Amino acid sequence: MSDFHRAPEAAPQPAAPHTGVSVRHTRTKGEPRFPDGPKADPAGSHFERRIRSFQPRRSRVTAGQADALQRLWPVWGLDIDGQRVIDLGELFGNSRPVVLEIGFGMGEATAQMAAADQDTNILAVDVHTPGQGNLLGLAERDGLANVRVANGDAIILLREMLAPDSLAGLRVYFPDPWPKKRHHKRRLIQPEFLTLAATRLAPGAFVHCATDWEPYAEQMLEVLTAHPDFENSVPGGGFAPRPAHRPLTRFEGQGLDKGHVVNDLLFHRVQHKEQPPTG
Repeated sequence: MSDFHRAPEAAPQPAAPHTGVSVRHTRTKGEPRFPDGPKADPAGSHFERRIRSFQPRRSRVTAGQADALQRLWPVWGLDIDGQRVIDLGELFGNSRPVVLEIGFGMGEATAQMAAADQDTNILAVDVHTPGQGNLLGLAERDGLANVRVANGDAIILLREMLAPDSLAGLRVYFPDPWPKKRHHKRRLIQPEFLTLAATRLAPGAFVHCATDWEPYAEQMLEVLTAHPDFENSVPGGGFAPRPAHRPLTRFEGQGLDKGHVVNDLLFHRVQHKEQPPTG
């Protein structure tokens, strides 16, 4: 039995309605923001310092989001502490395929995809506390038992907490483009990241990326095409048409209204290479 909670047989009681009212609570020094919710720094100082592809955003948490975090985090939440390998079957309470989603914003698109394909489990990772609470609330409202919300560094999750070949897919939608040249090293989709992800993706698993920052799209296409563990699902290469299963988000719609071009990339994990016989 792992430290993670098995999926409940019945969904928790409905969350308090989304009021839009921010939570204002005077905390004593050292008191956690949400005692039963996600930790501020789940991995602590256990792992090396390195350049991060993300930066936590400070924003207000509504009463509804705070309520969802307090009630639902112990049931559907996961802190990425890097201290154990997750049993995904136990985490979700079934043996259905698991897709990892890195960066889900406020969670609307994640909830829509989970509702449209309830035979697929989604492990959604972000560090944005309001978004975590919002996705938990949406999952409860819509009865989405196939969603789990993870808090922390996706690199630590992949490297330390997921077993080889355990994922059926990886989604990275609209990651931070880090547009300044000196910050390009912070971009998530890099050869080293893909090498790590490949070890956790089962043969045939998909990698689906989307961005409205064209220079980043070109870099993604270049590094994915060059990586020996992935092949483009588009005959002849290039960008993919937006799949019908990827919802058009409010953020994306605003970008399209401004004339932004959104590019999708859809690659698959190739079969493992057979090792030559020894001796």
